[in-house]
Amino acid sequence: MAKAVESHGEWPLKRLMTEVVGSGHKSADDMSYEQAAEAFRRILDDEPDHTTLGAFWLANRWKRNTPEELAAFTDVMRESVVTAEPDCDPVDCGANYDGKGETAILGVGAGIVSAAADVPVVTHSGDRVPTQKQDAYKHVLDELDIRTEIDPDESARMTDETGFGFYYQPRFNPGIDGIRDRRDQMGVRTFVNTIETLANPANADVHLGSFYHLPFAKRIVDTFERSTQELDRIIMFQGMEGYDDIRPGLTKVAEFRDGEFTDYEIETKKYGMAFEHDDLGVSDVAGESASITEDVLDGERGGGFADAIALNAALRIYAGDGAESIEEGLERARAAIDDGSAAGVLDDLRAF
Repeated sequence: MAKAVESHGEWPLKRLMTEVVGSGHKSADDMSYEQAAEAFRRILDDEPDHTTLGAFWLANRWKRNTPEELAAFTDVMRESVVTAEPDCDPVDCGANYDGKGETAILGVGAGIVSAAADVPVVTHSGDRVPTQKQDAYKHVLDELDIRTEIDPDESARMTDETGFGFYYQPRFNPGIDGIRDRRDQMGVRTFVNTIETLANPANADVHLGSFYHLPFAKRIVDTFERSTQELDRIIMFQGMEGYDDIRPGLTKVAEFRDGEFTDYEIETKKYGMAFEHDDLGVSDVAGESASITEDVLDGERGGGFADAIALNAALRIYAGDGAESIEEGLERARAAIDDGSAAGVLDDLRAF
């Protein structure tokens, strides 16, 4: 233990459990930035006993992590993240890595359309990570015959050459990938599911993400403000299945721009879109999402899926300052589909 104290500090996880986070739902205290940073360094170094680690993760889940704690976890994670910056300025799309199981993944199509509208996008995910182990960005791209298991420098080059880049978690985030088995044994989500989406392997200035409840979006904005990352803009919305796909009907949006946090609502019917949640349901998420994406980009499919991909692309175009409003972004998105530019980006990705 003396060696662990010497290399990490004075706060092993068991002490944090007994003196800070583990005393119960009403009496638990929050960790300081320094305590949280030390705790996560110990976790990534596989120093804690597995029973203690599980108890620590559950205690944090019950008490809910503060932006200070999440910033510390994120900053420690980023110490081992292999970043590769493209020459362009992309929008970083950080969808939940444990994926979706009921509705189509629209972010691949939306990102490709955004790229065709001259607003580059990067996405990142693992390979069916705990806890849900469902389909994510990687699996849709695999179905489209686009290379995914590539090193970060190739991901950056992909972004510059096509406008759409994919970063593969095991290649750019070895620290998080190294604790996959421990997360798998937990059986429930932990703060790692939150911070891995904030890894930002392209060092982008703009983050686009999703949330279940609006207070979580504010917590993520505050996390970024406390962390060592410096972002110009953050756009988050209440996505389907917690993913970065806009839900039909009413969607809450949170925006951080020029140091100001605002929130507002958008309605799909405002844009002449009548699709419902069930209209976007699929039984084979990766396979059907890929075929839907290809059909929409080729102009062979209209209706709800085409509208949904265009609207999600509009949010990316707006986030990347390619439009002054979502309405203008939607016009640019539809134009990129209609003139064949989006299909051209898909061709470029397959040839990369």
